[in-house]
Amino acid sequence: MLTARGEEADRVLGLELGADDYLVKPFSPRELLARVRAVLRRTEGPPADAERFAVGDVVVDVGRRQVTVGDRVVELTATEFDLLAALARRPGRVFTRAQLLEAVHGVVVESYERTVDAHVKNIRRKLEPDPQRPRYLLTVHGVGYRFADA
Repeated sequence: MLTARGEEADRVLGLELGADDYLVKPFSPRELLARVRAVLRRTEGPPADAERFAVGDVVVDVGRRQVTVGDRVVELTATEFDLLAALARRPGRVFTRAQLLEAVHGVVVESYERTVDAHVKNIRRKLEPDPQRPRYLLTVHGVGYRFADA
């Protein structure tokens, strides 16, 4: 937030309402630049070594865009990979179809939410030992999907 209101109550309210930072006028360009850099550091995402993660015997290597189960490489389309990576990054967390579309495409188009189901079906066919009884990519009925905890 950039504002002329500098009272403590105003700053606290601004931050509690969701502002990443609160800058009171007048300010120096150096201070603004330092604050922008701080926000960018916080939003850059995980470090490179976190771009390879394992959940159970499923290993997702984001840098190589490769998924393996045990010693078997699983061939996925770009969308399937992005969807699986979004789920596997947060095992146990339930994602709605809209959240998954946003994670994969950056936008949510309501009429396409059901395409997530088709992608999940394809991922299960390629990833799961028995797609009819999934152990990795689980459905949360009435909500969406989650990746199994280790």
